[in-house]
Amino acid sequence: MQLSARQYNLLEHAIVQRRRIAIFRRGTEYVVLPEQLTVRAGRETLETVQPSTGDRMTIYVDEIDAFEIVGG
Repeated sequence: MQLSARQYNLLEHAIVQRRRIAIFRRGTEYVVLPEQLTVRAGRETLETVQPSTGDRMTIYVDEIDAFEIVGG
């Protein structure tokens, strides 16, 4: 997925405001707390934490099918 400027803005606000997001990737939904956008090995990544377990997860932005902010 290529993120639009609006989507980057939403994602950056979710990081700053510590808001959960739902990420849809390969038919699976992940509800996570995004922590930062980075570049790893030339690919943009989203570093996240699973809120109920504390497990860390790196998600490659180009593998995201869709995402949305969870809650109001």
